Amino acid sequence: MRAILDVVLLVLNLYTWVIIASAIFSWLYAFNVINPRNQVVEVIGRALYQLTEPVLRPIRRFIPAFGGLDISPIIAILAIFLLQRIIVYYLYPVVI
Repeated sequence: MRAILDVVLLVLNLYTWVIIASAIFSWLYAFNVINPRNQVVEVIGRALYQLTEPVLRPIRRFIPAFGGLDISPIIAILAIFLLQRIIVYYLYPVVI
């Protein structure tokens, strides 16, 4: 059972990095640092969007927009950190 919890913690950690990569990519795209007409950039952007949007969309429904600033990735990362701490401190010691 601990192996399953380790895999869950690993997936949560990787998803945190995907959210960070998506936020950085969106900033680079918004400030025209990367070429949006490049096919590789478009594929990467679409993949990051499809990976993060199912989690970020419900958060955006409840959190108001702060003048164009999207804080939904921050809230999602904080929720992931909370979930990781719950697993480490409460579930992991109980599981044999």
